[in-house]
Amino acid sequence: MTITRLALLRPVGVASLALAAAVTLVACGADDPMPSTTPSPLPSSAPPSASAEPTPEPTPTATPAPTPRFTNEPDDELAGLIPAVTNGASVIVAPFGDFALTPGDIGVAYGEIGDRFASLALAYVEQPRLTLYAMRVDGDPVSTEELEPHLATAGRYVGIAGLDPSPWEAAEAGGHQVWVRPEDNATAAGTMVYTWSSGEVVFLLIGVDDATNRALIAALPGQPAPSPTPIPTPAASASGEPDPSDSGAP
Repeated sequence: MTITRLALLRPVGVASLALAAAVTLVACGADDPMPSTTPSPLPSSAPPSASAEPTPEPTPTATPAPTPRFTNEPDDELAGLIPAVTNGASVIVAPFGDFALTPGDIGVAYGEIGDRFASLALAYVEQPRLTLYAMRVDGDPVSTEELEPHLATAGRYVGIAGLDPSPWEAAEAGGHQVWVRPEDNATAAGTMVYTWSSGEVVFLLIGVDDATNRALIAALPGQPAPSPTPIPTPAASASGEPDPSDSGAP
């Protein structure tokens, strides 16, 4: 029975020893400071620098080029420029809905200028025969001088055979600066062709009577013909006598 009691008591002694050891460890640990639980800061580092890429410059958008217009909007102001009578002959201004021509049709005769034709007015005289085309131009004004590269094709548009620009010459008509193509073997007797510009309107006229042609040109807008350069006169002295130095005398 003694052996049995000792065997039963042994676990109790072991437990007491374990408890004593635990108390000893706690007492020893109380003398030591508690380890810090604050995490150490990470080493600082500079933020990654943004890549210095140049800002792309916007690509300029090309201005669309004018395109020929193959519709003809009524333009009463343009038609109103044309007089009802020229040199005693009645001028008939065709209603815009009565003819099938468009600004683009006649514009082919004037190249890049013709691409800017916005409206077309058509007029004619039955006797003596005369036909007038008036084309309003969009954008910058057009000078009569700028029509020079298109003279040959303008003549061809009104029925002049060939593309030779040499018969055309700069001239004055009705006080305006014009280009004129006189009668030749390609035209009916007395036929003259004129083209000129007022800046906003380009005109093309063909007629068989030049007095009638010029009367109509004078009644329409245009750019003034250049004034002739005056001929210098000999210098005069204060007394009114010619300066002797101009006579070549020593």
